[in-house]
Amino acid sequence: MSPTQTQNQATTDPTAPDTLAIDLRTAVMRTSRRLRVEATGEIITPGQYTVLALLNGSGPSTLRALAESEHVQAPSMTRIVNALADQGFVTRSANPDDGRQVRVEITGAGRKVLVEARSQRTAWLAQRVAGLSEEDRLTLSRAARIMQEMSGK
Repeated sequence: MSPTQTQNQATTDPTAPDTLAIDLRTAVMRTSRRLRVEATGEIITPGQYTVLALLNGSGPSTLRALAESEHVQAPSMTRIVNALADQGFVTRSANPDDGRQVRVEITGAGRKVLVEARSQRTAWLAQRVAGLSEEDRLTLSRAARIMQEMSGK
């Protein structure tokens, strides 16, 4: 068998690391995109959801830290936070450590909308999982555990 034939076989083997990595990346990205859109469009945008989730999980933050965490420019984060503040989902205040910086904190209303969005996302995904065979659900359960281990969680 020639090296080209061996290489072609490796790329068509669904368990080959490179092939599996491409398939997993594609599936994860598509699913993530759908989840982001499913439960956020009417009340909050996907970007606003992410900021609320960060603030809920990590506590108050500066605009700069939020922008760095999301890999966006400060003006973009300022727009997101302003929209969340206008809806009463976050508060802005002077940073006690540096009065030049703005400190952003999630509000009770922000937590409520975050919980609702998460519930909608879970319901959307659960509906799709419910349509699978028991064998496929077992496979996904195993895959979820493996992916959590791979991601260090």
